[in-house]
Amino acid sequence: MTKGFFWYELMTSDAKAAETFYAKVVGWKAKLFEGQSDMPPYTVLSAGERGVGGIMAMPDEYRKGGGHPAWVGYVHVADTDAAADALKKAGGTVHRSPSDIPDVGRFAVVADPQGAIFNILHPNGPDQPPVPAGTLGHIGWHELYTSDWKKALDFYSAQFGWKKTREFDMGEMGIYALFNMGGDEAGGMMNKPPQMPSSAWQFYFNVEGIDAAAKRVTDSGGKVLMGPMEVPGGQWIAQCQDPQGAHFALVAPGH
Repeated sequence: MTKGFFWYELMTSDAKAAETFYAKVVGWKAKLFEGQSDMPPYTVLSAGERGVGGIMAMPDEYRKGGGHPAWVGYVHVADTDAAADALKKAGGTVHRSPSDIPDVGRFAVVADPQGAIFNILHPNGPDQPPVPAGTLGHIGWHELYTSDWKKALDFYSAQFGWKKTREFDMGEMGIYALFNMGGDEAGGMMNKPPQMPSSAWQFYFNVEGIDAAAKRVTDSGGKVLMGPMEVPGGQWIAQCQDPQGAHFALVAPGH
């Protein structure tokens, strides 16, 4: 079974402010997750009636370790313990050993051999059907900035079955390798620029028009770091930073 990203989580320094920001920019609805009373507050973000991700305050150990507000993606696995063990044997890192989230599933915090952090999760309950590509409020693209895209692609292919579909030569910026996660093209990998301190995943949220969405970012206190710009295939993107400092991106079918 091919496994891909299916949930996205923002760890932030101000959860309520982040809720307001993303509701304005992306259109997500926010609702407090009614889990067990001893769990930290967790806000579920939905596009229509479908959950897309969540917002939580940065854990103390993450913050004290120098962590900053950031989005992290969850990759679906059939067995969290086995996946964590295989990942470690392949040169990855297990930052938090597999543990259970009550009423949700079993997860672990991991990193690929180049250091990009993500989570793995075996959820409780049945799988949800995939949504059509481009559905507003869902994640339209997954982008990995890494120190060695070829080795990173080999790692994700071996662990999760992802496959390279094609390459773009971007000149001085190097090769941009596109990949799928068992279906349509889902993202790209490239070697990170020298000024980027570490390997990281970036997620693109589907919006209707890029210019209006970029204006909502700046009007709401965020920053547009690059774009809006057109990319091969005719879509438009903007790379952004929210008011608390977390990086994200937007993708739209047009202006």
